[in-house]
Parts: sequence; C-alpha cells; structure tokens
Amino acid sequence: MKKTTLIFLHFSIYISTFFHLLSHANSQLSAQEQGILQNLKKLWGNPKPLKHWIPTNSSSHCSWPEITCSSGSIIGLSFRDYNINGTIPPFICNLKNLTTIDVYNNSFHSTEFPRALYNCSKLEILDLSQNYFYGAIPDDIHHMSQLRELSLGGNNFDGNISASIGRLTGLRKLVIISCPLTGSFPPEIGNLSNLEELSLASNSKIVSTFPSEFGKLKKLKFLWMAETNLIGEIPNTIGKMEALEKLDLSKNSLTGKIPKNLFMPKNLRIVYLHMNKLSGEIPPVVKAFNLDVVDLSENKLTGTIPDDFGKLINLTGSLPPELGRYSMLETLWVSTNRLTGQLPEHLCDNGKLVEVIASENQLVGELPKSFGNCNSLELVKIYRNNFSGNIPSGLWTSLNLKMLMLNDNSFTGELPERLAWNLSQLEMNNNRFSGKIPQGVSSSRNLLVLKASNNLFNGMIPQDLSHLTTLLLDRNQLSGSIPLDINSWKSLNTLNLSRNAISGQIPEELGSLPSLTELDLSENQLSGLIPSKLGLLKLTSLNLSSNHLTGNIPSKFENDAYAHSFLNNPGLCANRPSRSLNLKTCNSRLQNSSQTSYKLIAWIIGLVVAVLLGLFISFFVIRNHKKGKHRLHLTWKLVSFQQLNFTESDILSGLTANNLIGSGGSGQVYRVVINHSGDIVAVKKIWNNRKLEEKLEKEFLAEVKILSSIRHANIVKLLCYISSDNSKLLVYKYLDNHSLDRWLHRKSRATTFSSSVNHVVLDWPKRLRIAVGAAQGLSYMHHDCSPPIVHRDVKSSNILLDLDFNAQIADFGLAKILIKEGEPATMSAVAGSFGYIAPEYARTTRINEKIDVYSFGVILLELTTGRKANDGDEHSSLAEWALRHIQDGKPIGDILDEEVKEPCHLNEMCHVFRLGLYCTSTQPSTRPSMKEVLTVLLQCSQPIKNREKNATTTMFLPS
Repeated sequence: MKKTTLIFLHFSIYISTFFHLLSHANSQLSAQEQGILQNLKKLWGNPKPLKHWIPTNSSSHCSWPEITCSSGSIIGLSFRDYNINGTIPPFICNLKNLTTIDVYNNSFHSTEFPRALYNCSKLEILDLSQNYFYGAIPDDIHHMSQLRELSLGGNNFDGNISASIGRLTGLRKLVIISCPLTGSFPPEIGNLSNLEELSLASNSKIVSTFPSEFGKLKKLKFLWMAETNLIGEIPNTIGKMEALEKLDLSKNSLTGKIPKNLFMPKNLRIVYLHMNKLSGEIPPVVKAFNLDVVDLSENKLTGTIPDDFGKLINLTGSLPPELGRYSMLETLWVSTNRLTGQLPEHLCDNGKLVEVIASENQLVGELPKSFGNCNSLELVKIYRNNFSGNIPSGLWTSLNLKMLMLNDNSFTGELPERLAWNLSQLEMNNNRFSGKIPQGVSSSRNLLVLKASNNLFNGMIPQDLSHLTTLLLDRNQLSGSIPLDINSWKSLNTLNLSRNAISGQIPEELGSLPSLTELDLSENQLSGLIPSKLGLLKLTSLNLSSNHLTGNIPSKFENDAYAHSFLNNPGLCANRPSRSLNLKTCNSRLQNSSQTSYKLIAWIIGLVVAVLLGLFISFFVIRNHKKGKHRLHLTWKLVSFQQLNFTESDILSGLTANNLIGSGGSGQVYRVVINHSGDIVAVKKIWNNRKLEEKLEKEFLAEVKILSSIRHANIVKLLCYISSDNSKLLVYKYLDNHSLDRWLHRKSRATTFSSSVNHVVLDWPKRLRIAVGAAQGLSYMHHDCSPPIVHRDVKSSNILLDLDFNAQIADFGLAKILIKEGEPATMSAVAGSFGYIAPEYARTTRINEKIDVYSFGVILLELTTGRKANDGDEHSSLAEWALRHIQDGKPIGDILDEEVKEPCHLNEMCHVFRLGLYCTSTQPSTRPSMKEVLTVLLQCSQPIKNREKNATTTMFLPS
C-alpha cells in the first residue's frame, strides 16, 4: 500500500509539473505573439483600425476581430478593407501556427511577390488581392505547398502566369483577375486536380486560347474567364468538367461552334457565353436540367433553338416553341442575334414572366396574346425587330410594367386612355401607331420618358405632361397650337415636336420651364415673335428652323452656338450682324440714326458726371486729410486663429498699389511685409461693391468658416481675418513661389519672373510632387472632413507653391460644405473657370466631390502637356482635345510637354496623363474618388524616389 501511495504521489507531481510547464510555455507563446502584433502595428504606422490593439493580459489578442486563435495561438490574420499602407514583413512568419493571411483591398505594396511568406510553413489561405504588389508571379511559388486558397487579383503583377502554380496540387481556389499579365494561360493549371474555383477574368493584356487541359479539372465548380481576350474555339474537353456549376466565358473573342457536350455537366446552373463571335447552332441541353441562366446573346448563332430548351424547369434565356409551358420562366434574354420566327405563345403560361429582352433580332409577327394578361411583366425590350400588328390591350396597363421599348418595328394601333400606373419609360419610335395622343397619357405618376417619334399620331399636343422629363413627338401629324397652360411641364428637360403641322405662336411660358435644356420645334407652321423669355433657358440645343417666325431673336442667341437654330425663317432678324446666324440685321437705318442720337446724349451726360465726380473727389480728399492716421484704428476688427506678431494697422498700411500682386473675381491680393519683424503675409481684400454686398459677404463667411476649421499641410493656412462695416480682409501665410499656373505656362512665367529667370522650367519630378500634394489636400477635404468639403474652383492658379515647391490649395471663396454626406447640393449659379468646369455642373449646377475630381484631372493634363485648361483647339477645351487625341489612336507621347519629356520620365508622364483622362470622364460615376487618385499618384511617384535603384512601375488604370 505504501508503495502504491508513493507511485501515485510521484505521478501527481509529474502531472502538476507538466501542466505548469505547459502553462508557462503558453504564456511565453502569447507574449511572443503579442510582440509580433505590436511590431506589425508599428511598422504600418499605427493605423486607426488597429487602435484597439492594446494588450491587457497574456491572451487578450485572441479577442481582437482581426485575429483568429486556436488553442491560444494565432492561426489567422484578416485585415480586409482596412486601408492599411505598408509592406508584409518577413517576421510575420514568426507566428508559427499561422494558416491564413487576408489583406484584401488595402494599400499593401511591394516591388515583387512577397517570397518571405514561403517561411510560413503552415499557410493554407493567402489573399493579396486589391493591393499594389508588382513584379512577376515567381517560378518557385510551388514552395508554398500547403496552400488551399490563393487570391492575387487587382494588383500590378505582370509577365506570364508561372507554370509553377500547376504544382500547388492542394489548391481548391485560385483567383488571378484584373492584373496587367501577359502571355497565355498555362495549361499546367489543369493539373490542379482538387481545384473547385478558378477565376482568371479581366486580364486585358493576355491573349490566349482556352487550354484544353482545363478539362481535367474534375472537381471544378466555378469557372470565370470573362473579358480576358480568349480567342479560338472552345475545346470539347469543357464537357468533361463534370462538377461544373457556373461557366462564364463572356465578352471575349471566341469563335467556332459551341461544343456539343458543353451542357453535359448535370449540375450546370449558369452559362454566360454572350458577346463573343460564336457561330453555328445551339447544342442540345442533354442532362443539364438544373439550368437557371443561359445567355448566348450578341453572337452569330444561326439555326433553330433545340426543343429540349423548352422542357427545362428553371430556364432563363431561350426561345423554343414550348418555352414557358413546362417551366416557371421568369426572364428571357436573347438580344442581338439573328433569331427569326415569333415569340413563343406560352412564355407567360405560368404567370412568372418578369423580363423579356429580345431586341435586335429578326423576329416577326404579333406579340403573344398571353402578354395581355401577364401581370408579372416588368420589363419588355423588343426593339429593332420586324414585329407587326396591335399591342395586346392588357400589356399597356399591365400591373407591374415599368419599361416598354417597342421602337423600330411595324406595330400599329392606338394608345389607350390610360397607361400602366408604374410605367416609367415608354419608347415607340419608328412604328405605325396612329390616332390621337390621349390627354391622360401621363396619368402614370411614374412616367418620365415618352418617345413616340416617326409614327402617324394626329390631333393636339396633350396639355397634361406631369412628371415627364423627355417627350419626343417629332415626325408625326400633330396639329393645333402648343398649349398655353403648361404648368405641368416643369419637369421636362427634352422636348421635340419637330416635323409636324403645329401652328400658332410659341408660348412665352416655355421660357419658364426650369429644367428644359433641349428644345426642337423645327419644320412646323409656327408664326409670330420668339418670346424673349426663351433666352432665360439654359439650353444646350435649340432648333426653331423652317417655320414662319418674325422679329428679333432674343439677344442671348446671337452667337455661333445657335448658328443652325433659326434657318429658313425669312422674317427673323438679329440686332447685331452675324454671318453664322444667316439672319439679316434688324432695322439697320433706324438703328444707325438712333445710335447717333444716343452718342450725343451719352457725351452730354458724361461731361456732367465728370464735373460732379471731380467735386466729390475734392470733398473726400479734404475730409480724409483731416481724419489722418486715426482712420486705421476706428472701425477694424481682427479675429485671429493663432498667435500673431502683427496688428491690423500693420496690415492696413501695406495695402498699397505697389504691393498688389493679383486680382480675381472677388477681390485683390497684396504682398505685405511686416516692418518690425520682416515676415511676409498675403492679404486678400474683398471688393466693396454695394450691389454685390450680400454675395461677397457669403463668400467671405464661407472662406473663413472652412479655412478656420481645417488644418492640413497641403491647404493654405489662414492666420486671421480683419473686417469693418464695408471691407473684409483675409490674411494668409505667404508662399514665395506664387501659383502653379505661373510656373507651368510660358506666358505666365514671362510676366511673373524677371527676364533672367523666366526661362526656368518646372521639371517633371517637381510637377509630380505638386500633383501628389494637391491630391492630398483634396483627398483630405473629401474624405477626412466631416461633413466633406467641395472646393468648386480647383485650378492651377489656386494651387500655391512654397520655396520647396510643396503645393497648397487656396481660394475657398467658392467652396461649399455639403449639407448631408453623399447627398449633392444645388447651387443657384455655376461658379468656376472655363476649362475646369465639369460638364454636369455646367448643365445642372448640382455639386458633389466629383466636380473637383474633374477639375483636378484637367490640372493633371496641364502638368503633362504644358497646355492651359482652355487651350485644346479653337473649338474645345484641353480635356476634350486630349480625349479626341487618344480616340484617334495617336500616341500619348506626341502631346506630352517637350520641355520636360525625357525617356526616364516618359512612363510616369503617360500614367498621369491617363489618370487625367480618367478623372475628366463625362459621366461622374466613372470618375475615381480623390482617395483613389492619390493612391495612383503615390504609386507613380515611387520610382522617382527610388531612381538610383532603377525601380520601375506598371500602373493599371480602368479604361
């Protein structure tokens, strides 16, 4: 018994010691891992998303959302969408149990693939996508032998895709999308026998055939190779991917026939082959009865559609005769092919049909009668076919119908008294519809667009057009006059009534439509005067030609922009001679006589005014002389935003003509030296003009409010403001190198600097540094200020430069703080400078951050070409001219500034030029944010900082 007790005692001591050592080891491991995490945080500049990384005990890091632990040790790191800017260091692999690294959508960067991760011996999941990694995918990547998932998309990896990837036999997921890779897809990928997901889409520089070896991927479920320049035929081996569920080969240049066994995989649900050059017949479905979506549109397919397509349970996208009878068909997409015959009668048999898109085919006959009782329909696009006959009556008023596009067919019949209440867009141009347009045609509260050009409609123009934004009734047989009561037309921005038989006068009420930008009343029987109120409209297009109009045209239209607006109206005239308008001058003899009389009267009045002005000047000189120096201290108030070493009298005494250095739309700028300290400040004086007093007060308060609340190295510093009852002064830190435009353009350099230095050229490294600095300032305003700030007048003359050519954004007199983030505000008038104004701002006066992006894009074009913003050619701005140069297929290098264009800078200049085009896109939605612009510019500037290392950069910008 004693021996047994002794053995038990030894065992207990052993167990206790074991757990004590284990606890100590775990504690050491936790401390080591926390140290590694703190080093990561420090390396990345202590980013805000990681501010909670503060250890409180030995295992606290396991509770942090970015960390995944198992048995008290880190196995996963995830920093998705954290906006971290840094590198992935080798010491990250000191986390010995690490299996997952996910840095999706950050600003991680490296000039080559991070080979240091080879030392993470247990790594199974690696996601580097949407960052700024460069270089080739290494030939020895197979050393990461434990990988199950590898995602590299959205980086700047270049060169060929390494065949070594085919040796990562444990991979289940491989994603390499949107990279500037070249060459072709390696057939060795077909050796990845465990692969379930393969994404190789949007690699725009690769030109490759579809490797037949991919047919060996027996476990592959998802294959995405859209928009990646695939050429040649689809190999028959594609049908051997027996586990395939989704196949997307759309938007390529594939040719030949669709393989007969393409629909062989029994689990296939989605097939996208649209926008290729495939020809021949569609193969039978065979066993793929789980198909949900088949899109074969925009190919060159011929023949009939197989009957078994009509027997699919959940088919979307085919046209067999039985289609819809045996399936819960919801959508039909077969546009842009050469399909013939009629739409199947049974499409809506089961009442689930939502969308029919069969446009641009050769379909004939009438629409299925079942469409008249198909309340599930929301969208019908059948334009550019050969349909005929009447529209089923129930379709016009279908319960859920939102869009009906019937144009370019041979439909007949009349419009009903009422349309579907939910209908927002009705397009029926180029048909044979007839009868009157009912007064209740716009009774639908949602109808915004009605296009009914080139039909046989007759009768009067409807008076009630509530909510409509676009109305096209040209090339019909309408008669009568334009209604006088058009209060319901206030949403209209496009009105075309041309080529009808409309008579009477143009109602002056048209000039009160606040949104109207396009007006065409040509080729009618209109008579009388053109209402002067039309001149109040912000028209981008006007055509009143071929009528019987008489009298003067409104003075606003007396310019070349309206050269073709008044043709074939013999009774019209212009007040000023103009060859482009092709109009006679109104009452020229009487006008000359009147001008002589006006000149005599004006001379007499001028003489009287001059005498009175002399008396007033004498009075004020005597008065001011008596007041003397006391004037400086009576009414001025100084409000400072930091400690100052000057008073208001120091500033006021320096506002002399000799110190004037600039003048703008809302004030004058002076360079003032503080006598007792030698410091120099810039003073902006708001003009005192009673008529503009309210406007200038708003400008002053806007500038003070913004500049006093923001602090940034790339935004000009406001030291104080000084005000009196009739004058406003803004005092800034003075920047010695003036504004960017004075350095950038030859004529400006000549007037700014002395003759001995006006030949100085702003070299490319300085230009790129200026672009980065200005982008940092705007990015701060747009993304880091709450609420965000829109400058509204970004231009090269508002970018000031210090002695080291660091950029600072100035002149916020036009800036506007958005009332609510993400919700654009509307200004009462367009403010800004020609060449820099975004097209949508000039047209609608609606503002958001994207108008600053457009203006900044123009500055990038100035920096790269050396031209001014308004210096495209005689008919276009710089942005328009630059875009046309590229659209014409001409090299970018031809228009870069010869003064700074050197081989070592050519790559960066081309990238910045492309970025400028991207920023000046016509559509605001396609422009990048300033944060994205800044990221690209920082990447562009990297090679310049490391020139001694011969670093190169390949940027990838959206087209």
